[in-house]
Amino acid sequence: MIHALLWMCLLFPPQSAEPSVSPEVLTLLQAGTDAENRSDFDQAIAAFRRAANLDPTAGIVFFKLGDAYMKKRDFAGAISPLQRAAELSPESLAVRQLLGYALLAEGYASQAIPHLTMIHEYGALGIAQLQTGQPGEAVANLQAALAKSPDDPDLLFYLSRAATALSGQSLDRLLSVYPKSARGYQALGQTDYEMKVFPKAVMEYEQAIAIRPDLPGLRLELGQVYAAGSEWEKAEEQFRGEAKLQPGSPEAAYRLGNALMQQGKMKEAIEELRRSDLLRPNMPETLYALGRAAAVVDPNLAEHAFARVIELEKETPLAGQAYLALAGIHRKQGKTELAAREMQEYGRIQTLTAGLEHKNP
Repeated sequence: MIHALLWMCLLFPPQSAEPSVSPEVLTLLQAGTDAENRSDFDQAIAAFRRAANLDPTAGIVFFKLGDAYMKKRDFAGAISPLQRAAELSPESLAVRQLLGYALLAEGYASQAIPHLTMIHEYGALGIAQLQTGQPGEAVANLQAALAKSPDDPDLLFYLSRAATALSGQSLDRLLSVYPKSARGYQALGQTDYEMKVFPKAVMEYEQAIAIRPDLPGLRLELGQVYAAGSEWEKAEEQFRGEAKLQPGSPEAAYRLGNALMQQGKMKEAIEELRRSDLLRPNMPETLYALGRAAAVVDPNLAEHAFARVIELEKETPLAGQAYLALAGIHRKQGKTELAAREMQEYGRIQTLTAGLEHKNP
């Protein structure tokens, strides 16, 4: 009896005007809870249902009945008693929470939203909003939930879905309202690039550049299209134009340096890659490219760049490639023992990486 009275105080405080219940109902509540504690949810549901038949005006009874269904993972069965509990005790946050969860679990996302909003359950609310075509609101609420649980895989998954949906919604709006704008052509070019339809992507980006030749990012993206097709001279031209337009962009400098390196223009490549490293220090990909470009013309610079890659990357495949490149430099310098140790490290990382891929195919 004492436990049942305690539930009533916690879940249905005095201001909710929850009516008192009879001793018979309290006995059934206690019996149902005892059954729950034994994980005998069918018996608990039977006890709570008898209590509901005895007193159809007791919100606590319907709450406990709905809660038992939830613990049994019978979300459909939970909805009706929880809706009745919400009618009898509209201010109870515990009831609203379970009802919101039950509705969402059964696919009634729009009906779940008012309950989840009332209790500020941002994660479930964001999921419900995503399912009802409100990706902008979903992104905001899922980000709020992630601030409290930053490593929750479900929240991360749904935030990714919501962001993708919001991006698609924005893109559809852009293409329907401004299809012939520079941004419209840019969006189409990006889509064609992702689909590997490179000739069409080139045409879209060229249209965008013709409309707004000073728009940052266009030449960078067009250069990436050319780079994907190994058209390095054309890629260099676009990256150089982007670097001129945005001299403070580390990515433009990196892309230009890489394009120069691919054409064997190592001294120019080193200059651009060092500039990229100055603009955004300690980027492993930049340092690795710098090491490759410097390997022949400035081995000391290459050694330093590859060593920084290893320091930053530890045991990743990129660190393995840096060990391999260092071994090549040291072998040419006659440092055979050092080269042999670096080859051992390269082999160790290769084996480690292969093992991880085997575990996570």
